[in-house]
Amino acid sequence: MSETIEQKCISKGVKLTEQRKIIAKVMSEANDHPDVDELYTRVSKIDPKISIATVYRTVKLFEESGIVAKHDFKGGKARYEELSESHHDHLIDVKTGEIIEFVDEEIEKLQKKVAEKYGYELVDHKLELYGVKKKSE
Repeated sequence: MSETIEQKCISKGVKLTEQRKIIAKVMSEANDHPDVDELYTRVSKIDPKISIATVYRTVKLFEESGIVAKHDFKGGKARYEELSESHHDHLIDVKTGEIIEFVDEEIEKLQKKVAEKYGYELVDHKLELYGVKKKSE
């Protein structure tokens, strides 16, 4: 079981107010990649006193502290997810905005091979694929 955002905040020395705890909990429980507006909607159901500005500031703090990752997927708002130890890539449905996380060993090998071909050692990468659902025949 991996650490929650709240636990990561504690281990990184990020001060957790009650409002930040709620935002951290909502982000930890998200199984999608919410944007700030979506987070605000979810947080408001728990505590209507939390402002959208507080959500923005908290998400920015979590991002700067290396607790969450910001994704700027094409044509959309910035979306966030908890930074995980395990690497994964993203397939984005351009019509619905649905985001599918996947790991493909062949793609991983190919990326290393491409880097080596040009005389580089791969240290990190980000892969985003954009598509539309095929019509079933």
